[in-house]
Amino acid sequence: MPATEPLSTSTSPLDDDALRASSFRKASLRLIPLLAFGYCAAYIDRVNISFAALQMNRDLHFSATIYGFGAGLFFLSYAACEVPSNLLLFRFGARRWLARIMFTWGILAIGMMFVRTPIHFYVMRFLLGMAEAGFFPGVIFYLGQWFPAATRARAVSRFYISMPLSSVVMGVLAGALLKLQGTLGLAGWQWLFLVEGLPPLILGIAFLLLLPDGPADASWLTSAERTWLLHQLQHDTSSPGHHESIATALRDRRVWLLSLLFFCVLTCNYAYTFSAPAILQAATSLGSSAVGFLIAAIGLLGAVAMVLNAMHSDRSGERTWHIAAPCLLMAAAFAVAGVAHAALIVVPALALSAIAFFALQGPVWAIPATFLKGRPAAAGIAVINMIAILGGFAGPYWMGRARDLTGNYQRGLLTLAIPAIGSGAVILFMNRARPSSTA
Repeated sequence: MPATEPLSTSTSPLDDDALRASSFRKASLRLIPLLAFGYCAAYIDRVNISFAALQMNRDLHFSATIYGFGAGLFFLSYAACEVPSNLLLFRFGARRWLARIMFTWGILAIGMMFVRTPIHFYVMRFLLGMAEAGFFPGVIFYLGQWFPAATRARAVSRFYISMPLSSVVMGVLAGALLKLQGTLGLAGWQWLFLVEGLPPLILGIAFLLLLPDGPADASWLTSAERTWLLHQLQHDTSSPGHHESIATALRDRRVWLLSLLFFCVLTCNYAYTFSAPAILQAATSLGSSAVGFLIAAIGLLGAVAMVLNAMHSDRSGERTWHIAAPCLLMAAAFAVAGVAHAALIVVPALALSAIAFFALQGPVWAIPATFLKGRPAAAGIAVINMIAILGGFAGPYWMGRARDLTGNYQRGLLTLAIPAIGSGAVILFMNRARPSSTA
């Protein structure tokens, strides 16, 4: 946690640059890979039903609506538990609370292999959402305790790169695991849930052993680095515009505008993510392994876009158009994918929509820490993610309904252009209303 008393620094500009570089490098190397592995496991266990559905829906006779509703239920319980989870993280410390989250969701992720009926499916997805709630906003809050404002978009993108890279891991693994159909009496989709539920149990132990609660607890920082880092973080949070209480933070319209923005983009992303294997398989007539590699390739491109856009945003100091441009690009891509049928058009359009989504993440998640700090930051970030994550229910459920009503996913994809345009409009409105907070 940042120090509460003033910290004196008398370093020269040259020393200041050296301390900035060394503290950023050490924090990046010690923290971000571990956090990224954790979120990679979280995202895989959240969306691996998109691949499991290629066999599971057939074996268990689930319609697209049943599948879409169950996929989305995760996000209702996740949203309901976001704020209390983040406040408990603030109270008990990131190390213990994040490890607790990982243990519980790992056990429930493995439990998905025992699903047999729609009710089983709904209950397990609901419980999995409760278990995982708070991990992502907890990490975003935690990164704000380590990385000053000028480096925050890069830090977020380096952690959040685990999201597109998880698509790579899932795409490569899923095809192989689904091919284990019948091995030891288990279906391929059961092997998928079993194997992909194990990493969070191992990573939970790593979090307990390796993750410090804040810079003051990091033995790998020198005294000078620790003092400099705490001073920079205190300077960031003592600047005008930061809220001192949860109540005032939640009255700030930027919290609700960011919530709306994220709701729109996550509606688009999860509608695509939970449908992508089926859509790509229908468009290309490829097998599950080939579709997995295709999704993995899209994930790699998304990772590159995420890092490059965040780096350019930090260096230029501009946020608005680094967010708005990908939103509008995503809208155009969904519109094209929704009216086209040829694989040579549909596949690049869907890839572009995913790449644009990944690109905007670093700049947009750098914004909350510009006006939130401490306990209000823990609550504010959780509220933003709580409302946003409801898009994870709306998107998959809508796509499932559209599929059952029309016989394909095309009309569902076309309508996703609307929330994508909405997200771009929100960030442009924020910039016009209060440029200093977003640009």
